[in-house]
Amino acid sequence: MPLEWSSSPPELLLVVDRASALPLRAQLEHGLRDAIRTGRLDVGERLPSSRELARTLGLSRGLVQECYAQLRSEGYLVTRPGSATRVAAGAAATPGLPRQRNEAPHLVADFRWGVPDLGTFPVRDWLWATREAARAMPNSALDYGDPRGSAVLREVLAGYLRRVRAAAVDPGHILVCNGYAQGLGLALGVLADAGVRTVAFEDPGSPATIGAAASAAGMRAVPVPVDERGIDVDGLAATGARAVVVTPAHQWPTGVALAPERRLALIEWARGHDAIIIEDDYDAEFRYDREPVGALQGVAPDRVVSLGTVSKSLAPALRIGWMLCPPGLVEPLTARKYRNDRGTPTLDQLALAGLIQSGRFDRHLRRMRATYASRRTALVAVLAEHAPEVAVTGLAAGFHAVAHLPVGVDEGQVVAARTRSVGLYGMSACRASRTDEPARLVLGFGNVGVRAIADGIAAVPDLLTGRPRDTRR
Repeated sequence: MPLEWSSSPPELLLVVDRASALPLRAQLEHGLRDAIRTGRLDVGERLPSSRELARTLGLSRGLVQECYAQLRSEGYLVTRPGSATRVAAGAAATPGLPRQRNEAPHLVADFRWGVPDLGTFPVRDWLWATREAARAMPNSALDYGDPRGSAVLREVLAGYLRRVRAAAVDPGHILVCNGYAQGLGLALGVLADAGVRTVAFEDPGSPATIGAAASAAGMRAVPVPVDERGIDVDGLAATGARAVVVTPAHQWPTGVALAPERRLALIEWARGHDAIIIEDDYDAEFRYDREPVGALQGVAPDRVVSLGTVSKSLAPALRIGWMLCPPGLVEPLTARKYRNDRGTPTLDQLALAGLIQSGRFDRHLRRMRATYASRRTALVAVLAEHAPEVAVTGLAAGFHAVAHLPVGVDEGQVVAARTRSVGLYGMSACRASRTDEPARLVLGFGNVGVRAIADGIAAVPDLLTGRPRDTRR
């Protein structure tokens, strides 16, 4: 889409060389043709007026008008009465420099995990919170500020996390960051500086994300098996790691909660090995069939770095997260954050604080719990109808489920269901070994409506079960 400008003329970078033997008009024509051919100027885009371009380049207005007239005659530009000079519709970019249009194919249903319902982002509430924050904030808030983040947001988060996550929080020990990935990178970087060389992670889990962060920190990442009670703490102890990344409230991706005895054993491991637990509290807001599980950080604040974000509760694009830091790590984490980016945008932090304080955030979460619960019910029902052989687990929280495919069904072939306009994703991507056995699917339903869930599963029952396709449908 071409850029639209206010009444002020748009700026355009062109260079003329008065020492060149090439006439100035020829240089200007060549520069404009090149900008159009390469796509630097898009079809329909407005050019500066002849008067403004002449002033900017130090040329006569008549020379610029002659240049525009020549390019109009060649079909590069178009001018209509009462309108600015624009790039003509037929002035396509050079074939050798094609435009990149990465348009995703249309899918009947895309069960991509980790994505909330993007269409229900509370736009009006966010605009209200942003407007209120901008109106009320002092001028000093526009400075770089504390690299730990806005004191207002940290105070609000402390109260919120104490209330809903049973966290042991001091606002001074909260560090605001740009989402989970940055928080993980900061934590591993500081631990590497302190001499930690190995970080463990749950398997299945997030091998790609944690592996990349560990590599960037100069650390080795090792997998530890997960069973129906969570991470194997004895197996963790055998790795020699002094850091571990876990999802204790709702294990990613299996959905199991870390059993009480494992929680205690994990904390004892951390204290006995002078180790740090990095808790990914990624979807703590969404619980259905059980009481909420408190944050591990609330039991051992001296040994746990707890990471939270609004990526699942609001939207990933906000890039707002937080770290609950052990007292001994606050200073090095703050210093690393400062070196990294000087701090997270303050206006967004104040808007989030206002959203939480006003009760609008809680109201949005209540609405989304009901939405995701209805989609969860729809997914279970349509699988029972079309693929009863497929067992479903991990449904007590969050907005994804694990589908256990029957013996003999090839996970890779099921994932190829994209050819039927259905996006399905295998658990092999969550395993350190990348093995596709046993065959499992991770079905995200956060950004898929009830109708799309039904249509998507109805399109692939033979792939899910290994039964011949019913062509009578």
